[in-house]
Amino acid sequence: MDDLIRMSRIATSGMKAQASRLRVISENLANADSVGKTPGSDPYRRKTISFKSALDRQAGVDVVRVDKVGVDRAEFDTRYEPSHPAADENGYVKRPNVNPLIELTDMREAQRTYEANLNVINSSKEMVKRTIDMLR
Repeated sequence: MDDLIRMSRIATSGMKAQASRLRVISENLANADSVGKTPGSDPYRRKTISFKSALDRQAGVDVVRVDKVGVDRAEFDTRYEPSHPAADENGYVKRPNVNPLIELTDMREAQRTYEANLNVINSSKEMVKRTIDMLR
């Protein structure tokens, strides 16, 4: 029974981590077209998320946690739009370093990982239920 509880804690931590990852991805997608407001200003910079392994002392298992949310230091694309309010002196506007295709791919991976962890929890619950039924 303790092993099932430990397994559920690990899966729960994975679900929480993937939920955080989905929030970051959603923010990136929402700001994929967010440019600066003044000439030459920087647009939205893509956020990144990293994870770490941490000990859950109560359960005695390693779980996954969000390590940090950072920013992607990749260069910005530029587009020639001389009439745009954020255009520099040469008429170029800096565009966010967000690639929607990459974000959607990451979102799908995070979604599948979340679902896999949810399946582990559901399987654990079913095993506990069957064990209790057998003991009756």
